Amino acid sequence: MAEAILKNKKLQNISVKSAGIFAVDGHNASQQAMVVLEENNIEHSHTSKMLTEEDIQWATLILTMTESHKSSIIESYPFAKEKTFTLKEFVNGKGDNIDVGDPFGGSVEMYRTTFLELSDLIEKAIEKIK
Repeated sequence: MAEAILKNKKLQNISVKSAGIFAVDGHNASQQAMVVLEENNIEHSHTSKMLTEEDIQWATLILTMTESHKSSIIESYPFAKEKTFTLKEFVNGKGDNIDVGDPFGGSVEMYRTTFLELSDLIEKAIEKIK
């Protein structure tokens, strides 16, 4: 959903890619995610993709949803340490709660809650990037 939210902003000079550390290539977004995106007038076509070194090289900034995702990336690609943050860490600085909850497998309501959290964090991240 984070990719869809940010792409929907249609910001100049900002390109967005989404990839997962444990993703299986080719899976569609969950039905719950698609419902929530549609409710918010965001059109998005998504198939999952495993994170690659090429993705890491391409990115000037890598934002993860959790500290464990961030740690996995840095462990596999130490050269990416300076450009890899959790989304909350990037926006709010280091703190105790720097993970965005993963609604995977949850109800549409859980996805709505995550959508609202992501929308707020992404707005703040955009302001910081500007």
